[in-house]
Amino acid sequence: MKLTPAQHDRSAGVLLGLACGDALGAGYEFAGPLPDSVPVSMRGGGGFHWAPGEWTDYTAMAVPLALAAADGGDLRDEAVLDGVAAQWVDWAKSAPYGGVQLGAVLSGSTPTAAGVRRMAQEQHERNGRSGGTGSLPRTASVALAYLDDPEALAEAARLVSELTHCDTDAGDACVLWGLAIRHAVLEGVLDLRAGLPLLPAGRRDAWAARFVDAEEKHPVDFSSNGWVVETLQGAWSAITHTPGTDAGQVRRAIEAAARGGGETDAVAATVGGLVTARWGLEAVPAPWRQLVHGWPGLRGVDLVRLAMQAAHRGEAAAADEVGERRAVKLRAPR
Repeated sequence: MKLTPAQHDRSAGVLLGLACGDALGAGYEFAGPLPDSVPVSMRGGGGFHWAPGEWTDYTAMAVPLALAAADGGDLRDEAVLDGVAAQWVDWAKSAPYGGVQLGAVLSGSTPTAAGVRRMAQEQHERNGRSGGTGSLPRTASVALAYLDDPEALAEAARLVSELTHCDTDAGDACVLWGLAIRHAVLEGVLDLRAGLPLLPAGRRDAWAARFVDAEEKHPVDFSSNGWVVETLQGAWSAITHTPGTDAGQVRRAIEAAARGGGETDAVAATVGGLVTARWGLEAVPAPWRQLVHGWPGLRGVDLVRLAMQAAHRGEAAAADEVGERRAVKLRAPR
């Protein structure tokens, strides 16, 4: 798919925005809620002693998906998912924390898609639920891989979610958020409802009502945001309650998510991926761009290149050329 220069800029920032929200939110997980007057920063710390600017499992799990897409892989292909699953299982061996569901699934799995999926199903049956937020933020990579095909995006988003989270709500949330990222990149508009037509008809009204609820409440009102439904509601609330008239919405919305309390890294990462898809790479504050880093030894500039490569899916020369131009922008002093 041939992107315009504006669409290139928006797609280039998606993984960077995701990671910056994740890294900023990590320092405030379960520390809030905080008043609007309290400044927040990419301070690190939190329950797992993150370094300032270090992203968590949410961005880490997006990286193998983006790498697979950059290699031209179809994320609906079992062999491609095998490669992703193997990287996840390897990552989990040394990850500081990957959440209750992810930790249980990946620590006991064989390193294949089928092995991870089987362990996820066993965990779901044991607990009666698997609707945590772990599969949502990584869907940013899926969105980049299928900018040209919304139906394929919806299918891949659900398949990738179901590797670790069997719950229907988790799959729905990934479809909706992934399609919203696609819509923001292509149209320059934030609209979480853009994906509703690609949900099963019987679940559309419930999600539409949830979006209305998010728009009427504030992030702090979604205190059960470890549940993927409230993660998405809290993120949409943070976005819709911050002025969307300029690129400063990226900073404002991510900070609003961090002040909401609870699973602040998940909510802020979800916000960051979507608002940056609307406003583009240069909307990410320069100090955040320079500080953000994480597994597997990447920095912000690497995420910019990777986002562009994923968006071009196998067209390496074009992706590298555009990605390098965006990377130069990222490194430039401001």
